[in-house]
Amino acid sequence: MALAGVVADARALLVAAGGTRPDAIGISAPGPLERESGRLLAPPNLAGWRDVPVCEVLSQALAAPAHLENDANAAALAEWRFGAGQGASRLVYLTLSTGLGAGLVLDDRLYRGRRDGAGELGHVAVEWDGVPCACGLRGCLEAYVGGRAWARHLRATLPDDSAAVRDAGGREQLRPEHAVAAARAGDAAARRELERFVHYLTRGVALAVMAYAPDVIVLGTIATAAGEALCFEPLRSELARHTWPQAREGLRIVPASLAERGPALAGLCAALQARGALAPARAGSRSAQS
Repeated sequence: MALAGVVADARALLVAAGGTRPDAIGISAPGPLERESGRLLAPPNLAGWRDVPVCEVLSQALAAPAHLENDANAAALAEWRFGAGQGASRLVYLTLSTGLGAGLVLDDRLYRGRRDGAGELGHVAVEWDGVPCACGLRGCLEAYVGGRAWARHLRATLPDDSAAVRDAGGREQLRPEHAVAAARAGDAAARRELERFVHYLTRGVALAVMAYAPDVIVLGTIATAAGEALCFEPLRSELARHTWPQAREGLRIVPASLAERGPALAGLCAALQARGALAPARAGSRSAQS
């Protein structure tokens, strides 16, 4: 089971750190999950992980209390405390990796909602009778901008002479990063697909702007890779046509900044949050990037 590999990796890290027992274990994992019982229920993007007691397994293996948190929530806390959202009291984070998750920090507190269900912006319908989503619904935002769904769309639509297909080594190997690289190099077909991606992403961002009135919206993986010219500038331009000016006043829409450190800091924040030890960054602090 993959969880056995997680345990082995954690033990190796502890040995490398001197063999001390951890005070706590933070687990950042995709939902749906039961935070209180420490179980993964049936994440759409983790095939076979149904009713998995991750906290129990890791706590017993590593002799420390384990705390489970939705991965988008944990990533939002990491960007709020250590990354691009430092200093913001109200933050929305969109993961944009395999799927699309959202984490909400509202008035300096993680907002989970009833039954930990808040922030599922990836499963809001942006096309009522649109393409099927892995969650079982149709037309979800994730089905248009989630990495796995977008890869399937790219494989079905990009022409054979696209630079993305060539650079991927064939249609079946196409991934979002190939489309982004080809679009940056000027490939017309890849640019059209990236424009479609940004169009649908803007629908989700507009919902976040109007629903949560955040200080900052942090966009993860795919958007961060696409950068200012291909993603953030056109997104802000389209957003201005579909949201109130007062809702955008003072709003920052920025790329995630933690890069490869993000997952580790997300796990750290999950543990700190559970123990009541996570506080806002001090003014001017850039601790994770120094």
